[in-house]
Amino acid sequence: MEQGQGATNNAPKHRKTDSPVQRWRPVSTQASSPKAHLDDLSNSARKQTVGTSISDSENLASDENTMEVDVPLMRFLKGKGGSVQKQIEQETGVKIIFPSAKEETLVALEGKSAESIRKASERISKILEEAVQSPMLDYSHFISLPLAIHPALVEKLNNFQRSILGASASNVDSDKDESLSEGSMEEIDEAANPSVSVKLPVKEEISVIVKMDNKGSQPEFGIDKSIFIKPKTFHLTVLMLKLWNKDRIAQASEVLQSISSQVNEALENRPISIRLKGLTCMKGSPARARVVYAPVLEIGGEGRLVRACKVITDAFVKSGLVLERDAKQELRLHATIMNVRHRKSKKSNRRNDSFDARAIFRQYGEQDWGEYPVPAVHLSQRFKFDEGGYYHCCCSIPLPEVAQTE
Repeated sequence: MEQGQGATNNAPKHRKTDSPVQRWRPVSTQASSPKAHLDDLSNSARKQTVGTSISDSENLASDENTMEVDVPLMRFLKGKGGSVQKQIEQETGVKIIFPSAKEETLVALEGKSAESIRKASERISKILEEAVQSPMLDYSHFISLPLAIHPALVEKLNNFQRSILGASASNVDSDKDESLSEGSMEEIDEAANPSVSVKLPVKEEISVIVKMDNKGSQPEFGIDKSIFIKPKTFHLTVLMLKLWNKDRIAQASEVLQSISSQVNEALENRPISIRLKGLTCMKGSPARARVVYAPVLEIGGEGRLVRACKVITDAFVKSGLVLERDAKQELRLHATIMNVRHRKSKKSNRRNDSFDARAIFRQYGEQDWGEYPVPAVHLSQRFKFDEGGYYHCCCSIPLPEVAQTE
């Protein structure tokens, strides 16, 4: 994530005043709701967009005002090389001063008149409104069904990676480079049918023999350690979210907690388990694979898991936390194991990047990887990890537990 630079470092410290603070809010991120509610949302949000503190010029400080802009949106206001910032400053005559600390959110606006500051504020609000709808704003959170809580499953995935990468990949589950996370746009755009996120066991006595370089990669096949999903983060992905401020994270937590009983009712208040079996490519073919995942079968085949996931998705759409583009997408649980979008090499052509997975499919294409219970639903944060290595849990709800046998 880009942070303040350029003008930020050289910006003079503006004096502290009692100037009003505008907190920007998008006009609407809801995909569907009753018309009356949309009208109310639009009217109130438009007032917030400009800021209730600038409803008239008398409420503005004569030469300075501050506007609260959430950290993930700062880069859109700056633009590449500061281009957007410069354009606004030239058009309005208002100087935009970004905060010096990475986590601060107050942007100062300095101008010669209240009217110029008003124009700059409206211009900024429009840019931010477009930013939250843009594919360029990355997903920050997601609803997950953790599977990495099963140590045997994590070890099976470690063994799988070792068998592909060879003995040189002795620490396949290291905590380095964990900023590479599940749920990339590649997976979201290409997933076609309900599948799920998962891990696989392997025949330890068999290995896929391939030529390795001295860094644990296979240049001729385009396979290296970085394209494997971290075993400690394995999960089922239910829904991707863009929660760019604390208020939206709190709201998402409330939504998840509020539907706990409904989710369990969809499961008929019985434990739910899944079976991981085989391998599948997300588009393409094993010869030119981009994303490889393990299909997931619900034990019993009653459709309870899909119904429970739909309860979750519907609740988040209704809350307005799901952007319009995402709400139109079909429910897609997927079990990603390898993804070229996670490749660390900057030299690779992302559009044409792929790897030859035919040897992997010959080895594991029909494997039954086992059955695993799903114990909980998490609101998980991307790029941040808890002590055990799994994604940071902002909130969770329990699912019916499997009865323990003596």
